[in-house]
Amino acid sequence: MLDNLMIGRRRLLTLTAAGVSTLAAGGLAGTRPALAADKIRWVSPRGTVEVLDDYPYWVAVKFGYFGGIETTLEPGPSDATATVKLVDQNQADVGFPSPGVFSLALTQGIPLVSVFHMGGADVFDFAFRKGEKPADLKALEGKTIVLGSAGWQAICDPMLKAAGVDISKLKYVEGGWPAWGTVLKEGKGDTALAWEGLRAQWKGQGLDFDYILGRDFSKLPAISFVIRKADFEDKAKTDVYGRYFKAWAAGLEFGHLNPRAATQIVMEQFPGLASQMTPDVAVESMMQLANVFRGRWEERKKWGLHLMDSWQLFFDTGRSIGQITADFKTEDVVKNDWVDVANSFDATKVKADADGFALSEAYNGVNVDEIAKRI
Repeated sequence: MLDNLMIGRRRLLTLTAAGVSTLAAGGLAGTRPALAADKIRWVSPRGTVEVLDDYPYWVAVKFGYFGGIETTLEPGPSDATATVKLVDQNQADVGFPSPGVFSLALTQGIPLVSVFHMGGADVFDFAFRKGEKPADLKALEGKTIVLGSAGWQAICDPMLKAAGVDISKLKYVEGGWPAWGTVLKEGKGDTALAWEGLRAQWKGQGLDFDYILGRDFSKLPAISFVIRKADFEDKAKTDVYGRYFKAWAAGLEFGHLNPRAATQIVMEQFPGLASQMTPDVAVESMMQLANVFRGRWEERKKWGLHLMDSWQLFFDTGRSIGQITADFKTEDVVKNDWVDVANSFDATKVKADADGFALSEAYNGVNVDEIAKRI
């Protein structure tokens, strides 16, 4: 079975070259042009929105931070590269790719720009069966990495190359979404790509692994919001995008101030997700994510800010391994132009909303100080 799942090393470079129109045409319901006046359509890279990862959005919806903007949060296909394809095909306005998938889009000539950096620290981790975590990442050479989607190889290769791993000695298998963690548990592969937030969720599902955390070794950037370059350059759209990202920033600030409340809001939105995790596990998952979203705060100091040297390191690494072949400048595809506007939210109101939120009995009983010690 493992051999049947094996991913060819160059396959990932063809993932965005083929089938773009077919996937985009069927990826989201409806065919309206994206970004009508005061309407913004966001698409997930995960194939689902029933996750804690998007808690800033649900906070912003609950408290009206989006104002008069009509917003949607849509799952899209589970193909890792769908989020950039759908934005390119005008089926969505904002995508949420990893830097690896973003760079694949740029290499294929898709005109996108990153405008709001969600993950200041690297969100991605490597999971190992209990007792099998190596002393360092070099030990992965000759080993097999399990992925949920073949496109995730574009995440792993730059990350491991920058950490000094000879990536020509790695093997990848596609375990499929959402089963790749189970594939690792069953012994089919040596490690699996994971991320903050997912660690706690997996543990709550009985997938109890040891981890090497990306935030402990990686200086590369993490997931960000990308839009069409044409929209970025269209001055008529600057106002609506500024207000849109201001709402996300306010939601991030709320989650930082009251993680239990942000988690409860998501769980009330998705009762099915709430049935899969105890409040303690759910808050731990949310706090893992919040750590990444606020990552390298001493350097960034603002929600959404890209650290340009980190992005330059990523693009340089991608070029060194042949994953990025397009000739572009970092400052042309990574933009901080709207960060100040995004951070101009009413901080006093957000704090009042966070402080005044009525926690349920179950979430009021969660000890965030104890969770902070173990994440």
